[in-house]
Amino acid sequence: MSADLVAIVVCALVTAALAGSGPALIRRLPEPVLESDATDKVPYAELGARPRLAVKLAIAGALVGAIVGWQLSGQAIIVAWIYLGAAGVVLAYVDSQTRLLPTRLIAPSYLILIVLSVGAWLVDANTDDLVRAGLGWVIAGGFYYVMWWIYPRGMGFGDVRLSGLLGIALGFLGWPEFVVGIYSGFLVGGVGGLLLAMVGRTVKRKYPFGPFMLIGAMIGLIWGQPFADWYTSF
Repeated sequence: MSADLVAIVVCALVTAALAGSGPALIRRLPEPVLESDATDKVPYAELGARPRLAVKLAIAGALVGAIVGWQLSGQAIIVAWIYLGAAGVVLAYVDSQTRLLPTRLIAPSYLILIVLSVGAWLVDANTDDLVRAGLGWVIAGGFYYVMWWIYPRGMGFGDVRLSGLLGIALGFLGWPEFVVGIYSGFLVGGVGGLLLAMVGRTVKRKYPFGPFMLIGAMIGLIWGQPFADWYTSF
């Protein structure tokens, strides 16, 4: 079995196991203080107790982990992306059902992702990667913060928090991955929001943007460098 195939299988299994533990985390989330008109939120205890949820999250995690292993085999940053992939699956599910990205899940993810990124830097000894990760955090987080500040009803602050995580992970890989990943989140989100509106799921309420941001990050992981190579070939 080739090293790349081993990485794909291992990443898929580990990410599936981490994502599959999501229901227990979801059930323990504290209920947020919501606006008076936000009465349709599903309680986290109920959300995390849905039938076969662990299996569904594990399957999604296996798919994400396989992509991570395929793209990052042999790179130290793969560990950080395994964690981000598993956390992203859980966050995408919660956001899709509640239109909320819990700070209780995102805040510790910063510490974990930073520690894993520093660990990858210690292994690879490439300071540029760590600098880009920091700049990615600032640029992505700052951009989303400005968008939220301009139109807070169109974007939740949880999206701002999530953008920093994605900025760190994508920035560490390279500027092509960062640019394509962040831009794709907006592009996919815009198309997805239009489709949701067409089927009547966003009447008088905003749609969850977090899942589209996470899909965009995966697009950046896969096609960021190939897009840059194609663009510079002209």
